[in-house]
Amino acid sequence: MAVKTHCPYCALQCGMEIGAGLAITPRTDVPANASGALCQKGWTAGELLTNGARLTTPLLHGEAVAWDVALDYVADRLSAIRAEHGPDAVAVFGGGGLTNEKAYALGKFARVALGTSQIDYNGRFCMSSAAAASIRAFGMDRGMPFPVTDLAQADVVLLAGGNVAETMPPFVRHLEDARLIVIDPRRTQTARRAWLHLQPTPGTDLALALGLLHLAIADDLVDEEYVAARTTGFDDVRTSASAWWPERVERVTGVPVHRMRQAVRALAAAGNAYVLTGRGAEQHAKGTDTVTAFINLALALGLPGTRGSGYGCLTGQGNGQGGREHGQKADQLPGYRKIDDPAAREHVAGVWGIPADDLPGPGRSAYELLDTLGRPDGPRALLLFGSNPIVSAPDSERVAARIGDLDLLVACDIVMSETAVLADVVLPVTQWAEETGTMTNLEGRVLLRRRAVAPPPQVRSDLDVIAGLAARLGHRFASDPAEVFDELRRASAGGPADYSGITYERIAAGPGVFWPCPQDGHPGTPRPFLDAFATPDGRARFVAVQHRPPAEEPDDDYPVYLSTGRVLAQYQSGAQTRRIAPLVEAAPEPYVELHPDLAARLDIASGDVVRVSSRRGETKVVARISDAIRRDTVFMPFHWEGANRLTNPALDPSSRMPEFKVCAVKVERIS
Repeated sequence: MAVKTHCPYCALQCGMEIGAGLAITPRTDVPANASGALCQKGWTAGELLTNGARLTTPLLHGEAVAWDVALDYVADRLSAIRAEHGPDAVAVFGGGGLTNEKAYALGKFARVALGTSQIDYNGRFCMSSAAAASIRAFGMDRGMPFPVTDLAQADVVLLAGGNVAETMPPFVRHLEDARLIVIDPRRTQTARRAWLHLQPTPGTDLALALGLLHLAIADDLVDEEYVAARTTGFDDVRTSASAWWPERVERVTGVPVHRMRQAVRALAAAGNAYVLTGRGAEQHAKGTDTVTAFINLALALGLPGTRGSGYGCLTGQGNGQGGREHGQKADQLPGYRKIDDPAAREHVAGVWGIPADDLPGPGRSAYELLDTLGRPDGPRALLLFGSNPIVSAPDSERVAARIGDLDLLVACDIVMSETAVLADVVLPVTQWAEETGTMTNLEGRVLLRRRAVAPPPQVRSDLDVIAGLAARLGHRFASDPAEVFDELRRASAGGPADYSGITYERIAAGPGVFWPCPQDGHPGTPRPFLDAFATPDGRARFVAVQHRPPAEEPDDDYPVYLSTGRVLAQYQSGAQTRRIAPLVEAAPEPYVELHPDLAARLDIASGDVVRVSSRRGETKVVARISDAIRRDTVFMPFHWEGANRLTNPALDPSSRMPEFKVCAVKVERIS
């Protein structure tokens, strides 16, 4: 009998069934892909379950051992390191692909069993800037505060820094009837479909957003009635935007004034309009302010909290939304509570059965945590769940050196990733179709992944690993997903991300349940801002921001911009997809994309091997020539080890997001 579940990849979480022989069939009862669409990754997802590279037994210093031997060793080493250096000498690093149950258990394990403040996750590299901007504007971060199906009724959609045609292809079906405006330095597959493509210089999205707002104000396109009734702070924003007249913005961004005016007038004239942001706008050292500028534009046009219109950000990882709600982020407790809020600490500590004073405070953000590993003032041990920072972290050679200085590295994974290779202990864990658990997709809909097949005999779930280590450290943790979810419900009750009214039975009975859902019988909240925003006075906040250049700009030594991103056939650090034959055939190797004029100037032809170097490192890749990229910019996909040797770890002051999307490099032909 076929089992209903969801795709193991992106945050769209398309519905699928797994049938005999691990055959994948699209579901038509899940709104994200109700048309029965899947992308190439989804269609080939069954091969993840039979892949020959699968880890099937615990490894201790590279040798296969029994589970008790491995867990005893880890617990003994953790106890010794904590005794000698204190609880913060042990760190935990999670992932945005973990189920809600795992993310919750991991946060509890760090704070209760280990007593450490040093926990963060790779979602810091994905959603943190949009989350910070949404919280300060709306009082709450729910990536898309409306169902994805609402987009099908849009007249105009502005997409800043997203390439959904490659990152989540079924999403494009919701945009087919809209005039699509795409902001991207590359003419991506999404930009090719657009009615209007704005192609700014990398790192200037904030200036462009300010210019669009300036035009909206100057051309009397602001929805003054909405601004007066539903927002605060517009006067300061009106003043700050006045400095960004369109001709100045054109000089900074390279986007012609007439195209900016086209975009603003189309948005303002639309009956239903949406502004969406993706990683291209967010992965900057000013990402929070950039998203804020696009939110300011949306607010000025009266879009957020209006039925049929709005602002949203496109979550990337499968559980990027739920993964940041329940405690694996350095500054958060379950229910999207702040860890330094006394009331939040009392509530969660009560659920966990410990004094609130025993909870540690906020820890380091992801890159700051990785950068202190092995240092005298940093963690000596790292437990890694569902992440591969050797490939995914910025300035990755520096991160590899830090990991190499650890006294203990433990990796829980399904394959031997580039980071797991360095681990003292590798623990083989279950994956998507071998376990049951909940995921929260990009629209805030809580979904149920169901177990469809049994895992290999020696493979255990992350929940089993956490419970096993907790028991050895003197604590009882549940390992049954349903039991963990019931505890999560209690811990989240009353928080911004309130799951207390959501049950497995309710999720299974329909297409999922939107949070907040504060009690049994509550219908869930598909559009939380229709009546009021989640601020004390119910009004959205305009926040004045100003453009500033990237942390690193081209110069004589490193004369071109590098931007990084995704390709259709690969996913995240590639640990899963680079082992699937059809996906490898479709995207077999890393590359650097150059404009023909830049390639001619550097005497580079398509297929040449080139060296791309920055102030942090270098990598060798094959050149591809394309007029889809700007003449001053090169592009590299980040699914292979190498691209992030080059990227800049400069951090956003609010979100602590690294500046993945722009740095200065030089490109040289080798052969």
